[in-house]
Amino acid sequence: MDERLRFVARLVEGERMSDLCRELDISRKTGYKIFTRYQQTGLEGLTDRSRRPYRQANRLPELLESRIVQLRREHPTWGAPRIREELKRQGLGISLPAISIVHAVLDRHGLVPRRRRRSHYKARPAVGETAPLSATPPATASGSGA
Repeated sequence: MDERLRFVARLVEGERMSDLCRELDISRKTGYKIFTRYQQTGLEGLTDRSRRPYRQANRLPELLESRIVQLRREHPTWGAPRIREELKRQGLGISLPAISIVHAVLDRHGLVPRRRRRSHYKARPAVGETAPLSATPPATASGSGA
């Protein structure tokens, strides 16, 4: 905020926008944005703004999410496909979420046990534990194969 305040103060004193922006290594667009915010809201316009989105476009309605959690608590053996079918039967008047979304809601509320990842590692025998297989039969003491 201090840099922005100094920037605005120098603009108010009469320095040119392009020279000041070049000196501070910011674009003119950013310079005008800072100055416009200062003119509209005063010192409050120079503080950092939240980057958090105003809304989440794909967020489920609160009613639907609470209903999914309620069904799972009433029926602990039901999974996401069964809960989705039950929502379909109840006809809440809103579009149904995909099974994966129902599962994500259950997971977010801690109602689905996390499975451990399967290991694709195969244990090998220790060195010297087994002899390697050979394509030729072992030689006898006499030197002949039979």
